[in-house]
Amino acid sequence: MKPMPLILSAALVLAACSGTEPRFDAPPVTALEKVSTRYARIEVATVTLPIYAEGEEIHARDATGAILPLGPLWSDEPGRAITLQVARDLDSITGRLVAPEPWPFRDYPDVKVDVRVQDFYATERGTFRISGQVFVAPEEDGPDRAKPFDIEAVIPGEKPGPAQIAAARAAAVSELSVFIARNGLR
Repeated sequence: MKPMPLILSAALVLAACSGTEPRFDAPPVTALEKVSTRYARIEVATVTLPIYAEGEEIHARDATGAILPLGPLWSDEPGRAITLQVARDLDSITGRLVAPEPWPFRDYPDVKVDVRVQDFYATERGTFRISGQVFVAPEEDGPDRAKPFDIEAVIPGEKPGPAQIAAARAAAVSELSVFIARNGLR
């Protein structure tokens, strides 16, 4: 067999695998509460998610308690997207220098925020649920903190679909960011 047909076959297989499925993004929440903080530089660790939420599929929990993929896809890898949103939200909330890890600046951060998520799904009640624990570790000034969180944001609309679930996810993550600022960065 000649190499050229093999390369052509591989290209056709890759083209067939790259579908044009719609992807859904969480729109940014713009009106966020302002919270003062003692820290000038804040690093956000990559958010960890439960195994089912690490993939591209949007998940929902049904009345039996089963967490199932809905079929539609997030526009970005969820852990990365949540990390970037928390960093962006904390920047807006605190007015301080905030960046996701790895820290891109010469001076070290004053504090590190580590979010570990346990629940990350749409519910049968018409909400998006995010729960887990947040850890705040200052380099020098202030106490270490560990705080559990449990947040549900209403999925808007009478007939919610993936776009509305994405909007509720964004609202839940922004609520989480305000929680972090209030309970971990003061």
